[in-house]
Amino acid sequence: MMNKQAPIVIGGCALSYYSREVYFTSDIDLAYADREALDTVLKSINFEKKGRYWVHERLKMAIEAPASSLPGQDSPVEVVELGEGLQCSIIGIEDLVIDRLNAYKHWKSEIDGEMVELLIRKYGNDLDWPYLEKKAVLPENDTLSEILELKKKGGL
Repeated sequence: MMNKQAPIVIGGCALSYYSREVYFTSDIDLAYADREALDTVLKSINFEKKGRYWVHERLKMAIEAPASSLPGQDSPVEVVELGEGLQCSIIGIEDLVIDRLNAYKHWKSEIDGEMVELLIRKYGNDLDWPYLEKKAVLPENDTLSEILELKKKGGL
């Protein structure tokens, strides 16, 4: 069950991590099922609820939890060691590529298209292409032709 796991960083903050800060965002998006627990923790460390965001004025930080889970039980997650025994879970790059490709295709977001190309150039040889192709054919994604074109374009 998701609520027994750590929150997973998704969205622009995950893109910033994988792009090595070529892309920058001003908020942190999380996938986490136990919203009540998250709300309690954020409130206890001086975040204030403002609309859909939790905001910490002094830290100039905003957190949103727009998703309760990642798409699919087989979704890969990157665990990053932060030091001092701390870890952070980040959406797997394949699901991030699909997410950004959807934004490019369906919402005509040029920056997301550029970021997908950057990620494929940077990580193309390490991507799980069968997983990407499997996710791309799902009706909610419908991005298989774009994935195959990017794969070909990257010489992979």
